[in-house]
Amino acid sequence: MAAGHSWESPPSRFRRHDGQLRWMLSRSQPFLGPDGAVAGHHGVTTEIHEQVELQQQLQRTNADLDNFIYTASHDLKAPIANIEGLLLALEHELPAEDRPGQVPQMLALMQGAVERFKRTIGHLTDVSRLQKEYAQPANQVPLAALIEGVRLDLLPLLAETRARLDVDVTACPFINFSEKNLRSVVYNLLSNALKYRHPDRAPHVQVRCRPGTDGYLVLEVEDNGLGLDLARGQKQLFGMFQRLHTHVEGTGIGLHMVKRMVENAGGRIEVQSQLGQGSTFAIYFPR
Repeated sequence: MAAGHSWESPPSRFRRHDGQLRWMLSRSQPFLGPDGAVAGHHGVTTEIHEQVELQQQLQRTNADLDNFIYTASHDLKAPIANIEGLLLALEHELPAEDRPGQVPQMLALMQGAVERFKRTIGHLTDVSRLQKEYAQPANQVPLAALIEGVRLDLLPLLAETRARLDVDVTACPFINFSEKNLRSVVYNLLSNALKYRHPDRAPHVQVRCRPGTDGYLVLEVEDNGLGLDLARGQKQLFGMFQRLHTHVEGTGIGLHMVKRMVENAGGRIEVQSQLGQGSTFAIYFPR
């Protein structure tokens, strides 16, 4: 420990007076003497046994969930591929001109069900991959350049919808976050703002960033789209496979993934919305 610097130990186990091993956290803070020089340190050791045990339990639960999702998505691929193969063979055996009654419609419905099943398996695989990416290292990511990269990827959709995109992030030149995960956050929010546009007006999306009052950098994405009925609860908004607007094609995992990535890094996400007017998503990144 360098003189004059505060210090915090990693959680360690110590034997308590009753003989039990308990998780502890030690902190030290310097204090100054009359001459302004460091005269010593104040130290305190706090028992955090329950918190550490709960965190370890959650990590084990998450690992079990990861294994289940991976196994389920992997084991379901073979039978759905067999079903798809049998369906294609059936269509081959029944030429279009020889399909009586409701057979054409039934075959189309069956093929649609297979495609939805395959997409669901793909979504489960995405969730499993996301869980493994939670430990991505954070670094100083240039925000404006990252947003510009996402804008270039979304150019076809921006042109198609005649959208206007305004970006002002000069107050936050860098954000300390995993670059890969930050790009996923920005891409999800911008693409949603365009997908869930209002039919009576061209999309206008504003991206801005500001220092928060509580030690966070706040990235805001505001749109003039369909808006959300938040009375139905943010739990559904951020839930896996949950969607508040079902008329637009989507998977229902995008916002769930955004929330998990941000919260895993010590941040949070908030939303304000008015149905028919638009929404503002605010992402709080710890500095």
